[in-house]
Amino acid sequence: MTTHHGAADTPARLETRATWRVSRMHARVSHLLGVAFGAHGNGLRSYHYRLLAALEQWGDMSQADLGRRTGIDRSDVTGALGDLEPRGLVVRSPDPTHGRRKIVAITPDGVARLGELDVVIDGVQEEFLAPLTPAQRREFLDLAARLADSAPAGDA
Repeated sequence: MTTHHGAADTPARLETRATWRVSRMHARVSHLLGVAFGAHGNGLRSYHYRLLAALEQWGDMSQADLGRRTGIDRSDVTGALGDLEPRGLVVRSPDPTHGRRKIVAITPDGVARLGELDVVIDGVQEEFLAPLTPAQRREFLDLAARLADSAPAGDA
């Protein structure tokens, strides 16, 4: 079955549904991120960016805490760190207070790569928000934050 995503292909009863619009925006931004990271991420993806950004902002933490704080499943965090560590973007070391736990830290190369990925993300933001004026962008971001902040704790 072929799925079309143009406005003309949307059943009228969905046109005014906020949930439909949000799902369409999610699909669009996911596509934009995939294309941008595919072209400029050198094998990294947006979830790698999220992990690096969290470590840069909040500092060293356990893999489990990193997963909780970023909303990424622990097994996915482990896999993503397995991508980042050989590139020298993060280091994992044993937690001296807990034998089985690993502490993750961003490296100077990780901070530099995060800055490069900021440019990729900025380009996606610009393309995604291009149809809006600067005032509309601010309003959209304010409204989106309001809706996101009203989500129950634990929702990712």
